[in-house]
Amino acid sequence: MGPHEGSKFNCIITGAGGFVGQALAAALLADPLVSKITLTDVFKPDVPQTKSQSEVETRCLDADLTSLETCQSLFTPDINLVYLLHGIMSGAAEANLELGLRVNIDSTRQILDILRHTNPGVKVVYPSSLAVYGPPATPTTKITELNAPVPGSSYGAQKHICETLLDDYSRRGLLDGRVCRLPTVTVRPGKPTGAASSFASGIFREPLNGEKSILPVSKDLEMWICSPRTVVKNLILARDIPKEKFPGTRIVNIPGVTVTIREMLDALKAVGGDEALKLVEEKRDDATEKIVLSWPTRVDISRAKALGFVEDGTLTNTLKEYIDDYGSKAS
Repeated sequence: MGPHEGSKFNCIITGAGGFVGQALAAALLADPLVSKITLTDVFKPDVPQTKSQSEVETRCLDADLTSLETCQSLFTPDINLVYLLHGIMSGAAEANLELGLRVNIDSTRQILDILRHTNPGVKVVYPSSLAVYGPPATPTTKITELNAPVPGSSYGAQKHICETLLDDYSRRGLLDGRVCRLPTVTVRPGKPTGAASSFASGIFREPLNGEKSILPVSKDLEMWICSPRTVVKNLILARDIPKEKFPGTRIVNIPGVTVTIREMLDALKAVGGDEALKLVEEKRDDATEKIVLSWPTRVDISRAKALGFVEDGTLTNTLKEYIDDYGSKAS
C-alpha cells in the first residue's frame, strides 16, 4: 500500500506553465479524486480554465528547481502525487549542454532524493521521450521497452539517466515511479518551443492561425506522434495503475501513431484548405533533421495496451480536437 492510499490526491506539477502542464492541470482540476494542486514553473503558472467550477484548492508558484532550498520547501510530506514535467527541451538541450545537465538531470535527482526521504513510496509520474532510444536498426524496426537506449542527443541521454534513476528507486521501494515515454505531442498551442520537434506543431498551428510556418525537414521523414488529449488521458491513467502491474520495470512506451510529414501536410489541407497549406515554407535545417532522424518511428505498444493506456486517433481528428479546444486563432 502506498502513502495516503484511499485518500484524495494532493498533487504537484512541475513545468506546469507549459502546454502539457496546463492541459494536465485542467484535467486534474475536474477530477473528483484530487483535492489540492500546486502548479510551479520558472514563472508563475496560470490556473487553467475548466468547463465547470472546480473545488480543488490550487496554488501557483514560480520556482527555481535547481535550488535545494526551493525544492525542500515545495516537496512537503503531505504531497502524495508528483508530476515532473519541467525540463530543457531537445533542441535547447543540444545547444546548451550545461543548462540541460542542470535542469534535466541535477534538479530531477535533487527532487527524487528529497521525495524518497520526506515522502517514501510517493507516486511520481515522469514523462520521458522516445529520444532515449536513438535510431532503430532499420526504418521498419519496432521499438519495445526491452530495446537498449542509445540516445542520439543530449536531451535523450539526460532523460534516459533520470528514467534509470527513478526505475531503480522504484525497484528499491523508495518511490512509486511511472515512466511514460511520450511520442511527439502534436498539436501544441502557444509559441514555438526549444524542442527539435517544435515544427511538428508549428506546421499546423501557425497556418491555421493565418501565419507562415517553416518546415525544416524532408516531407518523407516519419514521426511517432500523439494528440494532446490522448497524452493527458494517459498521464492520468499512469497514476491509477497499481504498482503491482509493473513487473520488472516502470518504463512504458505510450501509444502514438506513425505518420510522414507529407501525411501531416495532407491533414492540414483537409482541415485548413489550400490557403493554410500555402503558408508552410520548406527550409531544411540539418541540425534539426539530424536530431529528429535519431528518434524511432515505429513502437510496440503491447505493454501499454495491457496496462490500460489508450490509443490515439487519426491526424484529422487530432486537428479538429485542437480547433475545438483552442480555436483556429489559438496563440
